[in-house]
Amino acid sequence: MLVKDIMTTNVITVKKEEKIENAVKILMDNNFSGMPVVDDENKVIGIITEGDLIYRSKKLRIPTFFTILDSYIFLESMKNLEKQIKKMVGYRVEDVMTADVITITEDTTVEEIATIMTRKKINRVPVVKDGVLVGVVSRRDIIKAYAR
Repeated sequence: MLVKDIMTTNVITVKKEEKIENAVKILMDNNFSGMPVVDDENKVIGIITEGDLIYRSKKLRIPTFFTILDSYIFLESMKNLEKQIKKMVGYRVEDVMTADVITITEDTTVEEIATIMTRKKINRVPVVKDGVLVGVVSRRDIIKAYAR
């Protein structure tokens, strides 16, 4: 069985410029745990999930450092701290979304997508054709397919 046979094609999306509050409202109103973030050409540029939103409540992790002659030497990249802060206090979807999105095509098999989802610990995968969003496959879609 192929993904095109089970995917949801009426996909609700959000733009990266959207306010976090609006994205949360869309998720709650539709009982979703995540949705794709698309650009003006409907190309997938990210995904925003409950996990991304919960991240905002986590404890900030300060990089490990030591001092020499009253100077701080960080043992880790300050970029990671910057990313953490941006994601925790972000105002727009682009601040908190996951930009490294796994996508699939319509001819991916259900077995392949199930394997990807379990290995990567993800709940939904956008389906693209020529880079443009055409659907989404969620764990629920796979379970429904097996129930048939």
